[in-house]
Amino acid sequence: MAEICCGVVGAGETPTPTIEPTSRNFIRRSLDFLPLKYIADMAIPPENISRKRQKLDPSFSPPSRKSEKGVDSSESGTNEKSTKNEVVLVANRSNVSEIENEVVVVEECPKYGITSVCGRRREMEDTVSVHPSFCEEKTEQKQKPFHFFSVYDGHGCSHVATMCKQRLHEIVDDEINKEKEKESVDWKSTMEKSFIRMDEEVLNSTKTKQSFTCKCELQTPHCDAVGSTAVVAVVTPEKIIVSNCGDSRAILCRKGVAIPLSSDHKPDRPDELDRINSAGGRVIYWDGARVLGVLAMSRAIGDNYLKPYVISEPEVTVTERSDDDECLILASDGLWDVVENDTACRVVQMCLKAAEKTVSLPGSPGSVVTGEGSDKACSDASILLTKLALARHSSDNVSVVVVDLRRDQRQH
Repeated sequence: MAEICCGVVGAGETPTPTIEPTSRNFIRRSLDFLPLKYIADMAIPPENISRKRQKLDPSFSPPSRKSEKGVDSSESGTNEKSTKNEVVLVANRSNVSEIENEVVVVEECPKYGITSVCGRRREMEDTVSVHPSFCEEKTEQKQKPFHFFSVYDGHGCSHVATMCKQRLHEIVDDEINKEKEKESVDWKSTMEKSFIRMDEEVLNSTKTKQSFTCKCELQTPHCDAVGSTAVVAVVTPEKIIVSNCGDSRAILCRKGVAIPLSSDHKPDRPDELDRINSAGGRVIYWDGARVLGVLAMSRAIGDNYLKPYVISEPEVTVTERSDDDECLILASDGLWDVVENDTACRVVQMCLKAAEKTVSLPGSPGSVVTGEGSDKACSDASILLTKLALARHSSDNVSVVVVDLRRDQRQH
């Protein structure tokens, strides 16, 4: 499977050698395979990332990347009293700390797994961005962190997708902070403003001739014929907010049913076709429906040369979380072109069940899935979905993020 899938290697997984390890051919071959390997990411600190999965403490809480203030939102962590009850904390999916003799509950980031591979493309233009606890909402007795998951599928070059990876979560954080003075966050307005600001930054980067160390600078300096899709999920304790711009996709698996949280922006989608025609553009069928015969999607960040036909305004959905929620899947079209929503959900469900490890709780007849098992399940699921896409001859980059949304993991 590793050779079929361009050397996709999960953490803790080693490809089986077909040549004697001591031969020169084996050494040369292993060096040739190295650039094709993309290691599945995990919820572990960047400095601990290595080729082999490190065994995680079930009570481990992923660090925040709230870079504007340089403060880790999970800084309080678990104190000595809470670490003694680490199994209970994993069961409740929260951390507890004592501040000035008051108990403050800090919800933990859901477990997640990431895999991103070049696949059969010459260039890797996908990027993935995950920022646990990138923003917080504080109440008297509870801290409610917001978690950021996203997939960006670049086209023309990778630099717009890279800019989105570096900046969009910071822009969303800034827009949320502006909304905190109100009773509740207007998520639709917040996400729309964030995407528009991101698009403006991309436009300004070409006007100010910002330097990019990428292929398009060598071919056409400061080219504006570059863009990226963006599917972003902000997960709060009560809601899942998905903003989509382009043909990447987010789906929610609830009680075994795949629920689409986004709709692909294809030029021949009836409402998108009407919008493009009303703006004076045309959809030309050239190896599929394309805006002006060029771009195979009707919304994207960047692509300044195709405005106003290609817009950066996202479609936003707000979904109330339920105890029946199992997982959230974000992926680029490299997966969705060849794998159905229902199939993707079944694959993740299979991995979640296979990785279940039970631990008896004192005074409870039930058991729980350990944090390590949940984390491994998400990582395995993202790798397996990527392998499935490549085995089905996906011709695009493939990026997958799997998030475990199960709240109560007791098996009665």
